[in-house]
Amino acid sequence: MRDLRKTAFWLGLIGSASLLSLSAMAQTVTNGTTDASQPILAQSPAEPSFHDVSMPPSAEKETTVLQAIPVPEPAPVTLDTADLKPAPAIEIPLPDAAPVTALMQQDLLHMTMEGLLANDAAMRDLGLSKKEREALTAFYAQAERPLAWAQDGAFTPAAMGAVARLKAADEDGLDPTDYPLPDLKLRKDASPAQWAEADLKLSASVTRYARDARGGRIEPSSLSRLVTPQLAIPDAGEVLKKVAFAKDANAALASYNPPHAGYRALKERLAELRASHPSQPSVRVPKGPALRVGMKDPRVPLIRARFNLKDDQNQNVYDERLASAVAAFQKEKGLPTNGVLTQQTVAALSGPSLAQREAGLIANMERWRWLPEDLGARHIMVNVPEFRLQLMKGGKVAYETRVIVGKEQSQTPIFSEDMKYLVVNPSWTIPPSIMKKEILPALANDPDYAAKKGYKIIRKGDRIMVQQPPGERNALGFVKFMFPNQHAVYLHDTPNRNLFSAAKRAFSHGCVRVDKPFALAEEIMGDDGKWTEEKLRGLIGKGERTVFLPKPLPVHLAYFTLAADEKGGLKSFPDLYGLDQKIRAALNLAP
Repeated sequence: MRDLRKTAFWLGLIGSASLLSLSAMAQTVTNGTTDASQPILAQSPAEPSFHDVSMPPSAEKETTVLQAIPVPEPAPVTLDTADLKPAPAIEIPLPDAAPVTALMQQDLLHMTMEGLLANDAAMRDLGLSKKEREALTAFYAQAERPLAWAQDGAFTPAAMGAVARLKAADEDGLDPTDYPLPDLKLRKDASPAQWAEADLKLSASVTRYARDARGGRIEPSSLSRLVTPQLAIPDAGEVLKKVAFAKDANAALASYNPPHAGYRALKERLAELRASHPSQPSVRVPKGPALRVGMKDPRVPLIRARFNLKDDQNQNVYDERLASAVAAFQKEKGLPTNGVLTQQTVAALSGPSLAQREAGLIANMERWRWLPEDLGARHIMVNVPEFRLQLMKGGKVAYETRVIVGKEQSQTPIFSEDMKYLVVNPSWTIPPSIMKKEILPALANDPDYAAKKGYKIIRKGDRIMVQQPPGERNALGFVKFMFPNQHAVYLHDTPNRNLFSAAKRAFSHGCVRVDKPFALAEEIMGDDGKWTEEKLRGLIGKGERTVFLPKPLPVHLAYFTLAADEKGGLKSFPDLYGLDQKIRAALNLAP
């Protein structure tokens, strides 16, 4: 269709030129530039006539005689201008120049855009992956207009909405410099190349923003082979269709950020932190004795500086005014509010800088991008650093319990998968990693090790498997919750219940051990009463039994070191596996 339009355009241009020539001829006749009083066939004396060229020299006299014969003057021709009508050619309508110009402009834009899209070097400079570049090319090839973000020599409202979101990328912990903008002051009469380049530049930035908002800034598995979320990176063409033609392009582009309440809470805390802009950064207060009102100490000026308090007369005196400021700080941090400068208060005062606090929030916001956009109306969320499992229904906590997670040497993986069934009285086939690190060395030292532990050794050809049968001593306890995955981990009971009383519960080989597992099982199986805790416990000792869930239940093994509480405060948890530091380094944030 585009080739037909080009052909029609050039044929029209040629036709217009022919019409203009006819018009000029008609105008010549109308103005009377042909003089009827002169012989039409008269020649200039300087030009040789046909006879001069062909006549032999012997005929010169005869020629002279012929030229001497008098020629009668032609009768004058009188033209009555009153009867002279305009030449019909003047009435031939000329094509309007405006449609030709608009068509030419569109055609040039199409050809320029096609040239840019075919330029590999120019496309690579856009900072897009090969797949994204292909999607971008397909988007423009199918578009009705040559430009997605401009029309009639001006940027569209959608373009300006997208630009507003790109400029505000830092609100979502993204870096606005990653999304370069075109020249927004581009004039209407700018060249097709300038408009095409501007359009592609904005398309590339919109594509990159959507990709980054859905977690594309970092490849999670590059941080750890145990971090394997399935990122839902949007197709570049679909992004451009959605945003470029949206009534509210700003909101359409922002929608690629996580919609979850936990993410929004962190975003709000980031905005509050930046808005506060502490005039005095956190200071490092040296250790020393606890300070009470009236005591003198060389550390007092540092503490005064932290709270922007001045006292030129008694700079080293810990007075009532300073104690009141310390008490307010203690209340804010959840410390004993007594105004005494304790070691705990000193540690809080010497806390992270503004940049470090920002980095902590952004690192946790980034991990929300690893989760699916739809967590599920009912789902299980395990926050590994918090050692806690929550069963969510309709956005509210329906059930929660303590969990034990993997040690630093055998970390619990981070991913999402659907739970499909649970097993009562499970046997435990020891995984290869534990076989290599623990079982085989133990068997080498003590041939009776397996029998003492109650393990069964199973030989299949050259392979040796070690299995622990169901029972009270089984490492999985009486029930396990299965959501098949590449890491072969799951939720399960444990015979070592005393470990749940520990504050830091990182003891497992990678699986998640659940406190009160049968209570969780009843919640998981639903409200129909078919599988109560009592009925499930009744299966203990009756052989391995598999119970399928009414429908799959999403399970999210997540990793958050910061989370907003119900009162709007911020809870922090230990960075068990160092993921915070790895993300900060990957995003070039403050360590």
